[in-house]
Amino acid sequence: MIVGVLKEIKTEENRVSMTPAGVEVLVAHGHTVLVEALAGVGSGFSNESYRGGGAEIVATPAEIFARSDMVMHVKEPQPSEYGMIREGQIVFTYFHFAASLELTRAMLATGAVAIAYETITDLDNSLPLLTPMSEVAGRMAAQEAAKYSERAQGGRGILLGGVPGVAPATVLVLGGGVVGTHAAQMLCGLGAKVYLLEASLPRLRHLSEVMPKNCFPLMSSPAAVRDLLREADVVIGAVLLRGAKAPKLVTREMLKTMKKGTVLIDVAIDQGGCFETSRPTTHKEPTYEVEGILHYCVANMPGAVPLTSTVALTNATLPFAVAIAAGEWREVARTNPGIKSGINMALGRITYQGVAEAFGMEYTPVDRLLISIP
Repeated sequence: MIVGVLKEIKTEENRVSMTPAGVEVLVAHGHTVLVEALAGVGSGFSNESYRGGGAEIVATPAEIFARSDMVMHVKEPQPSEYGMIREGQIVFTYFHFAASLELTRAMLATGAVAIAYETITDLDNSLPLLTPMSEVAGRMAAQEAAKYSERAQGGRGILLGGVPGVAPATVLVLGGGVVGTHAAQMLCGLGAKVYLLEASLPRLRHLSEVMPKNCFPLMSSPAAVRDLLREADVVIGAVLLRGAKAPKLVTREMLKTMKKGTVLIDVAIDQGGCFETSRPTTHKEPTYEVEGILHYCVANMPGAVPLTSTVALTNATLPFAVAIAAGEWREVARTNPGIKSGINMALGRITYQGVAEAFGMEYTPVDRLLISIP
């Protein structure tokens, strides 16, 4: 198969979908790898390092799309790329379709096979390609919480860990998954008092056993959210519904009950955000204020630490890229349930239920598109 690695063009996105070491593995499996010129420069990888791995350096994204059977991105295709995507071409990246009707319609119109990193599953039903970036985003959320709690950044002017004689900050983390637990661990390490809300009782039992003593895992409920918002100096939204829109757990009215200068960090913004007042921001302009509450809603948080993120992402995606490239996509999907779960749309049809439900569109189970293979 010919695999194309594209340069990211989303605002301030410095990651790349494959390291030179990953390219070398794909080439060793007999595949041709095309890498767009300067694709890896933001992550510290030169054109020469990709050539050393066996890649062919290609000057333009148009040539990548024209020649490749599968193209790889980190972020979703941008409007300037829609017209270059071919029917039946595999596009392998983070899509987060449920957050964008425009993207969903555009990709449907291409007739491409959209395999989403965020819905591929492993044997234990975990999300192996979402996990590494969730780990990065969770840890970054703690760093950003500390930064934007400073008065000069618009926060309350509070040190998260306090000092002897001064109480630490109170942090509310919504969601006890990968993002939430990594954020809570980092925040606890800084000395903050952390409330971690989670809706699964078995997960709460686990968190109660493994989290630090200054972390308090609690059952999530609307009442618990309302009560703890009044105490919080920082709120981190870390809620995930696989392939679907994030629920709105904090309304605009609730903001009025909070301390002025409280920092809201919406890590769920890629899936539409879990605060009613959230809207995507960038690393260049990361924050805005509503009702005196500072919002941080950067949609590609791991892009700020691209070297760490790119290596972590390649570690996770490479085995799946090798598996997808090994055969015709329908044959691969029939034998690999994890990859099949990543197919969000194919041949002009939505094949992931959460995406269809987000926009009230027709859903076609992917198995219906596989039965034509003998």
